[in-house]
Amino acid sequence: MSRLRVALLTREFPPEVYGGAGVHVEHLAPALAELVDVEVHCFGAPRPSPLVAGTYQPWVALPPRGPDGGALGVVSAGLAMAAGAAGVDVVHSHTWYANLAGHLASLVHGLPHVVTAHSLEPRRPWKAEQLGGGYAVSSFCERAALEGAAAVIAVSSAMADDVVAAYPAVDPGRVHVVPNGVDVAAYRPVDDPGVLARLGVDPDRPSVLFVGRMTRQKGIDLLLEAGPAIDPAAQLVLCAGAPDTPAVGAELRAAAAALAARRGGVVWLEAMVPRPDVVALMSHATVFVCPSVYEPFGLINVEAMACGTAVVATATGGILDVVVDGETGVLVDPPADRARYVAELADRVNALLADPSRAAVLGRAGRRRVEERFTWASVAARTVEVYRRGSLAPPPRSGHARAPVSGTIA
Repeated sequence: MSRLRVALLTREFPPEVYGGAGVHVEHLAPALAELVDVEVHCFGAPRPSPLVAGTYQPWVALPPRGPDGGALGVVSAGLAMAAGAAGVDVVHSHTWYANLAGHLASLVHGLPHVVTAHSLEPRRPWKAEQLGGGYAVSSFCERAALEGAAAVIAVSSAMADDVVAAYPAVDPGRVHVVPNGVDVAAYRPVDDPGVLARLGVDPDRPSVLFVGRMTRQKGIDLLLEAGPAIDPAAQLVLCAGAPDTPAVGAELRAAAAALAARRGGVVWLEAMVPRPDVVALMSHATVFVCPSVYEPFGLINVEAMACGTAVVATATGGILDVVVDGETGVLVDPPADRARYVAELADRVNALLADPSRAAVLGRAGRRRVEERFTWASVAARTVEVYRRGSLAPPPRSGHARAPVSGTIA
């Protein structure tokens, strides 16, 4: 069987990676390259990677950020990206930033378009706070791409359900579940107390760790609210960066400062923390906390589990595919009632702080689960299965909507 030629379209690619979708493409690309011919098309400056075939920037005629939140610049870069993605067998886009480019490439070049749904704009209404009028643009890009795609890869069972619920025009037979993965060699238990000391964390005290962006989605505000009720003997370590807006950043910094004044033991790390340092923080943490209100997959939980750390997380979205309640971590019901959620979050964290031997057992089980289910080799193999499905076909040249194709959720 001849090797497929696949174009991966993405906003992020090393060294410019800031979110879970970027991490996904960073590791998926080389894993796929073992099985198919891969070329990466990404936003930004030229990259040294031999996998990168093209880089694209917004048109200089457009303001960098206007009332559209920069969305029109994204679309302009996507037009050039669509033109560049020619001569392959499959085009595969990631996030709304590249979705429209994938959709247009499929129409212009007659290619099947595969979309990986890392999140859904209808499930993230708070993005309007960040993008302004651009939220309508991002929603349009996503809708056009998903409804026109030959196949949609959902990163979790919950995401597959969300795709069909949010976009009823998408045939469920075109939706396939392929989870995210993790580099189990890079994310592993390590013993490096010197890293903690350098970052201002006492390696001899228990710690509760959060790693994530400063956004409503990640629920850091909920954790800060729960902070006074968390055992003060434990440090609360917050690796919080990339605020959605200056206002959100200022609000959360003020809340963290107020919490530090009230209970002490709060370590706020806003500067970009290198991956090896994050691995050390995860490995030494007694508990890793993911209080997200929306999480299509929750890769950060897989990374913490790979480091052998017990997880306390919200029972929402893809987290339910990752964390097994009572076996690899502890789940908290979503915050329909904010006060109740905050209290339960603190209770779950305190229970593990009070029983570090149980936390260690959960952490070891989490590592085993990652090794069994979430390696990049397995993710790449399942992605290629989607590419090679007989039902995967390019869009009709007439421009009319495609007829539903047969298939199953993999």
